[in-house]
Amino acid sequence: MATTVHEPPQIDPHRLPDQGTSGNGGWRNMVPADGDLRVALDYSPPPSSTGIWVVLFAITMMFAAFTSALIVRKGSSLDWRTFSLPSILYFNTLLLLASSVTLEVSRRRVAAFMGGSKSHPESPARWLYITLFLGLLFVAGQYVAWSQLSAQGLYLATNPSSSFFYVLTATHALHVLGGLGGLIYVIRKLSKSALRRNTLVATARYWHFMDVLWLYLILLLWMKL
Repeated sequence: MATTVHEPPQIDPHRLPDQGTSGNGGWRNMVPADGDLRVALDYSPPPSSTGIWVVLFAITMMFAAFTSALIVRKGSSLDWRTFSLPSILYFNTLLLLASSVTLEVSRRRVAAFMGGSKSHPESPARWLYITLFLGLLFVAGQYVAWSQLSAQGLYLATNPSSSFFYVLTATHALHVLGGLGGLIYVIRKLSKSALRRNTLVATARYWHFMDVLWLYLILLLWMKL
């Protein structure tokens, strides 16, 4: 039985998409046909905008578990030792609140800058640097609080109450460091004019959440310790 071999189709090289020119027809070039790179950078895939909510939900569940463990442990413990919170924690709270204000100012100015507004001629990264500095001061202040507590003879394993203090504040400080890393990433992208608006919004949401979470923790520690 004879086998018919079909000749492969001929491909016209002149009809292939142009990969070296701008426009929507290229495979790798995502710049719009009019050459406006800012419009392309303004888009972010849905997973990147919803992913921050997954992270915040996971953090919420973790601290909810810590809260439940604290309440149960205190209720069933006969050796629970109460102590006064280090006074610097209240100053740290003011630093974190101020950082949220400066971050919101920077977010609005960066958005205006990306929109082409000339109402603020100074660099929009200025307020991001201020937010970063305040965040670093907060973490340094937490270290001072731990030092003050250890000077009173209260360490991680001294008492269940001090253990919860160290665990809650240290875990929160680690998440603040993660937020500082996000701010550094935003500043680097902004310096290269490659910052996506959704990246800045997600970073701001995370940072404001750290602020609200700290207010909750300082209230919890004040009431239970």
